[in-house]
Amino acid sequence: MDSPTQNTRSGMLAGGNWIIDQVKIIDVYPKHEQLANIYDQSQGTGGSPYNVLLDLAKMEAPFPLEGAGLVGQDSLGQYILEDCRNNGIDPKFISVSPGTSTSYTDVMTERDGGRRTFFHNRGANATWLGDDIDFDNSSARIFHLGYLLLLDAIDDEDAEYGTQGAALLARAREAGLKTSIDVVSEDSDRFAKIVGPALKQVDYCILNEVEASKVTGVKVREDGKLLDEGIEEASSKLFDLGARELVAIHFPEGSFAQSASGEKVRHGSLALPKGYIKGAAGAGDAFCSGVLYGVHEGWPLEKCLLTGTCAATACMSDPTCTDGLRSLDECLALAEEFGIGEDES
Repeated sequence: MDSPTQNTRSGMLAGGNWIIDQVKIIDVYPKHEQLANIYDQSQGTGGSPYNVLLDLAKMEAPFPLEGAGLVGQDSLGQYILEDCRNNGIDPKFISVSPGTSTSYTDVMTERDGGRRTFFHNRGANATWLGDDIDFDNSSARIFHLGYLLLLDAIDDEDAEYGTQGAALLARAREAGLKTSIDVVSEDSDRFAKIVGPALKQVDYCILNEVEASKVTGVKVREDGKLLDEGIEEASSKLFDLGARELVAIHFPEGSFAQSASGEKVRHGSLALPKGYIKGAAGAGDAFCSGVLYGVHEGWPLEKCLLTGTCAATACMSDPTCTDGLRSLDECLALAEEFGIGEDES
């Protein structure tokens, strides 16, 4: 079929990590050779495309949702494919890789405050290159790729574009799609090498403050305090590095977004009551899904940021990555219910 133009395109195609999270609620993260108690355990979704698409489905986004990636030939892979279909997500570009396992993560979530520690098995995701995506056979308007730094083949070098991920994003743009990325938080010096080339092919860059700092080298905190001027400087530098239309940075205190035209919007986090937060897993993906929902629908930057904030707030009401999400109206109602202010949890 002929590739649709940007004006006729509609929907979200998301590719990258497809993960099953095994979430365990613990009393404390133990030191070496010490014991922690597990109070509860549940299974949830993990990985940028899986979380973002499910969040959009739960928010009842009025546009098509498509997935791309690799799962193993096992029960978890079958679960992912069935879960997509049950939620109205077309897994048209999700392939099954024989002889490999579906990726999974053990998520240790502290009961008080929701801090998380991850033990990850890369599985089938490690070999995914995205070369089986036929962008001309998709009507999607936006291609979202994540997580960079956690996709071995995607993070490999490419002679022309710098990385395989950058090459894939370039191919999506050539087909007429807008592009979006998310990265994983890790303690390494790989950010500039891997994220830098991708930024040259990105329309919408949505990161947390730690990731933004690592990509740009700009200090965003000092003695634990958020530096507002650092956030703005990091945002501007992300544009300098290649981001084309939008940069959005989220952090526990709130969020900041800047458009290529120079518009800047800040949004505080909601004033949540003690005990509201059941876990922070997936909150960044929920923020991303809310912002992209608004971008797809052409909303003002302020509403995009508000939607991202409310989606992330809904997410934190449940220890899994996506089960806390609800309809768009129910998410936005959280801002009316709690108001904006200091988090008291």
